[in-house]
Amino acid sequence: MKNIFLITKREYLTQVKKKSFIILTLLAPVLMIAFGAFIAFMFKANESSSTFNVIDKSGLFVNQLQSTKKIKYVFVPATNEKALTATLKDMDGIEGLLVIPTLQNNDYTTLQKETQLLINKKIGFDTKTGIASDLAKVVRKEKIKTLGLSEDQMTELDRGFSLNTRNVVDEKAADSDLSFGVKSGLAMVLMYAVFMFIIIYGVRVMRSVLEEKNNRVVEIIISSVKPFELMMGKILGVTLVALTQFGVWITMAVAGALVLNTGFSAMQEQLAGASPGTTQLDFRQTAGEVSHILLDMNVPLIIGVFIIFFLLGYVFYSSMYAAIGSAVDNETETQQFTLFAIIPLMLGMYGSITIMNNPEGPLGFWLSMIPFTSPVAMIARIPYGVPIWQILVSVMLLLLSTLLMIYIAAKVYRVGILMYGNKATAKELWKWVRN
Repeated sequence: MKNIFLITKREYLTQVKKKSFIILTLLAPVLMIAFGAFIAFMFKANESSSTFNVIDKSGLFVNQLQSTKKIKYVFVPATNEKALTATLKDMDGIEGLLVIPTLQNNDYTTLQKETQLLINKKIGFDTKTGIASDLAKVVRKEKIKTLGLSEDQMTELDRGFSLNTRNVVDEKAADSDLSFGVKSGLAMVLMYAVFMFIIIYGVRVMRSVLEEKNNRVVEIIISSVKPFELMMGKILGVTLVALTQFGVWITMAVAGALVLNTGFSAMQEQLAGASPGTTQLDFRQTAGEVSHILLDMNVPLIIGVFIIFFLLGYVFYSSMYAAIGSAVDNETETQQFTLFAIIPLMLGMYGSITIMNNPEGPLGFWLSMIPFTSPVAMIARIPYGVPIWQILVSVMLLLLSTLLMIYIAAKVYRVGILMYGNKATAKELWKWVRN
């Protein structure tokens, strides 16, 4: 244990003392937010406004087809149809000509079939569907008018139905749409974080083992310590590095939620006289509700489960990565073995996406119980609430599987770390494990 502690300490201090580690740990949340904002900016920058000439022979759309920021409609006389069609390909600033035929006997089916959009360049899918949607809205209104319905009756027909749910077993289990959305977003973030960090830090352990093996440094090291002690020291050292980063980020996230909760509550009091429905007030109210929802969750349980499953899941897969690093001679050979670690994690992650539709379904239950997928799946379920007995059973299964994986990895590591020039096969690895 003393040697494991010394190796763990060395691995941990070597990593956390690097300036790159400190900078990335503090700036990573900011960089993630900036990256999301940049992606949103890219989508926004790709948007463009299009102008279309419209010839409405039916007379239904003249006063009802409204222009938007993305699509502008310019109505022109039907007598100009031939001239506009002939010169459309040479027009600048006009993307197309929309020709709507005459409506006869309220035959909207024929109207739809004969309506044409002539374009002089490629238009986006959103633009095309936007025009079709605008036309469909006008046609829908006209159809309803023929039934003798008023505008108020039309509005009433379009009114949605908000269903209030109440759980008689657990009053806190019933979620509003916003609450469910917040929990789904939190589940995705936590799940993806565990998935990425297990892979990133697992690969780091594998490369460290492979580097020491190729440099022959390991031959000197194992003259003083046992191979098992060296392997566990590396795994635990990198584990503590990851937990340190998570600890800083969790502290920053909780502090940010508290600040948002307090700040937006004060803003709402100051803006109590503001007119309802304004964009700024709605945004502040939504942000305040989101922070309330996050703080009303069982935050200690979520953080505790997150740390436990990440820790056990990381040790489980890092042991596998360490065994892979010791069994091969170069990174090219690792590709045939790393799939055994990546595929179960991917199954757990993509399978957990369906948990949002049914958190208590059989798929979510079994994915959170199977040790290969539980580090990801249980994290995805925990924001929705998971019975304590399921958490305990899953932890126990994962703990036992982790100990078994450490035992197998130690067997492979003990032999493979000193093997050179011999390409490991499945049969060879099985022989190492048995001996």
